[in-house]
Amino acid sequence: MTNFQHTFRSVIIVIIGSILTAIGFNMFLIHHQLLSGGVSGIAMMIGYFTGWDIGLLFLVLNIPVLLWGYFAIGRFFVLLSMLSVLLTSWLMQIIPTGYLGETDILIGAVFGGVIAGIGIGITLRAGGSTGGFDIIGSILTQKRDVPLGSLLSILNGLIIMIHGYLTQDWNLSLYSLISIYVAGKVVDMIHIRHIKVTAFIITTEKDQLLATLLQRQRGVTHIRTTGAYSLQERDMLMTVTTRYELAELKRTIRQIDPRAFVNIVETAEIIGDFRRN
Repeated sequence: MTNFQHTFRSVIIVIIGSILTAIGFNMFLIHHQLLSGGVSGIAMMIGYFTGWDIGLLFLVLNIPVLLWGYFAIGRFFVLLSMLSVLLTSWLMQIIPTGYLGETDILIGAVFGGVIAGIGIGITLRAGGSTGGFDIIGSILTQKRDVPLGSLLSILNGLIIMIHGYLTQDWNLSLYSLISIYVAGKVVDMIHIRHIKVTAFIITTEKDQLLATLLQRQRGVTHIRTTGAYSLQERDMLMTVTTRYELAELKRTIRQIDPRAFVNIVETAEIIGDFRRN
């Protein structure tokens, strides 16, 4: 697959993901005054209390995060995220919130979480994100070796608690928790659920690939290998990265050596130096 084909495929997937995310938000969550996780949840909460347009709030709140991400992490990732945020915000203007009529609130929470989770998950698989906490998470995992999943759970929990306190309707907050939990599980099934991965890259373009990978501020180990069947000596590069940087890493490898053999495995734990400062 050429670089253009890969980019075109990613854009199409992001468009589909944006449509699904907007449907999950408007037809299910917003219809029942429920919250999603992250920046979209903050936009929904503000919109419920002020009457302001939630789609527009979603865009406005994401702008500073996207700008921060543009200069701090891979630009391909952020550009796809920008496309996702813009499309989702626009689609939220045109998709009616009451289209399905009066559905049960539990059905709204579950199906809203499932549909939005599919949209978010395939967007992440394409190499982008839906903005907000995903961008912040990417930056944090580059700068610090932090338990990102726990941090995001705490932030989402705070949003739910603030919503419950302000509305004094804890039923809505608990239904929102169901939606966030379901969406998270769906994203985990579609996307890579761990924070860190190790890539083993067997390549014939060692020098060019090594020079490019070292610009990513991740360590790279060079190992000389011999094929058991061919008995040919090859170069293998090993690098540990985060799930947010993985799409950019694969894109870089495809550009430099499309014939490279790449094995990506889950990394349960890292002991030692991994850019903790």
